[in-house]
Amino acid sequence: MESERNKRLLQDVLARPGNDVCADCGNAGLSSDFLEPEQETLGQWEIREPDWASVTLGVFVCQGCSLLHRGIPHISRVKSVQQEIWDTSEVELMAAMGNEPAKAKYEQKVPAFYYRPKHTDCKLLREQWIRARYERNEFEFIEKQEPYSAGYREGFLWKRGRDNGQFLSRKFILSEREGALKYFNKQDARDPKAVMKIETLNATFQPAKIGNPYGLQITYLRDNSTRNIFVYHSDSKEMVDWFNAIRAARFHYLQVAFPGASDEELVPKLTRSFMKEGFMEKTGPKHTEGFKKRWFTMDDRRLMYFKDPLDAYARGEVFIGSKENSYTVLPGLPPSTQGYHWNHGITIVTPDRKFLFACETEAEQRDWIAAFQRVINRPMRPQEYFGEDHFHHKNAPL
Repeated sequence: MESERNKRLLQDVLARPGNDVCADCGNAGLSSDFLEPEQETLGQWEIREPDWASVTLGVFVCQGCSLLHRGIPHISRVKSVQQEIWDTSEVELMAAMGNEPAKAKYEQKVPAFYYRPKHTDCKLLREQWIRARYERNEFEFIEKQEPYSAGYREGFLWKRGRDNGQFLSRKFILSEREGALKYFNKQDARDPKAVMKIETLNATFQPAKIGNPYGLQITYLRDNSTRNIFVYHSDSKEMVDWFNAIRAARFHYLQVAFPGASDEELVPKLTRSFMKEGFMEKTGPKHTEGFKKRWFTMDDRRLMYFKDPLDAYARGEVFIGSKENSYTVLPGLPPSTQGYHWNHGITIVTPDRKFLFACETEAEQRDWIAAFQRVINRPMRPQEYFGEDHFHHKNAPL
């Protein structure tokens, strides 16, 4: 029968190099139900080959990305590889295209700084990556990349107030020439409310944390302390353009700062997601104070804690060095410890003192210990010794 023949031919096409992963998120043998950002954890992904395909674009995709393709029906029409009947013309199109030729066509001129989402990234990044390639053809025509590659960007974002928690419209200006991102409290203000140097700037999407699907957390250092700014925009493309404009500014800054470095070396330094976030209990330096519940963020070697996840400033920070410098992490708490409510303790030993934490569950304890261990196992870079020295002299005890 023709349908059986088409099914066999389609399986042959699927077996070609490059077709065994999702064309959009690079999902290698993984598939998922379409999850909202707060649900997107690796534990909810199942091992499976890409089981969907766009019969108009000629690419194989995972189930999550297939649902994003349904948002552009004028561009892409998706079908199940296993469960639907395929016409001969559809199979022939898949055979003529496939993931690798499609990549060569739709990703001809992707800038090195442009963020390529993974299957674990939030819906916003994955959706805009799909639209940029297939709907807007941004990587076939360089002039379409101007919103995030021009070196200057100006516009309004909704910013969360530091004290009242309200989101208000604020003017933002990103200037590579000035080496800074600035925002203004009033539209006609001459002086910015804050100047964030591109040198220490970071941005990461936090839809669940901020409570908005387009929520972006921007961090920078002021007096070597971390400052958080939470923003969003009602237009999804606008928000991703801001994110990639920040990455472009960081990329060009690092190219000047490290002239001998390759793109492959610089790109991982443009923006970063936090290694681990969540609630733990903590006690003070004397270990006699009662334990208090706080929100912790592990950002590279900086462990910060906040009273609220959306606080602008950390209540305290601690530097996590390497095992070569006498830093260790241990499960449990010293036997004499009192005042904790959660039973799964963690002790971090530094050259100066011990830091005591408690987790609500054993799983959280394991995850935090693993995050600390990854940092401690990594040798310190020369520039990180400055950070360690700063924390030794900074009066911000945990």
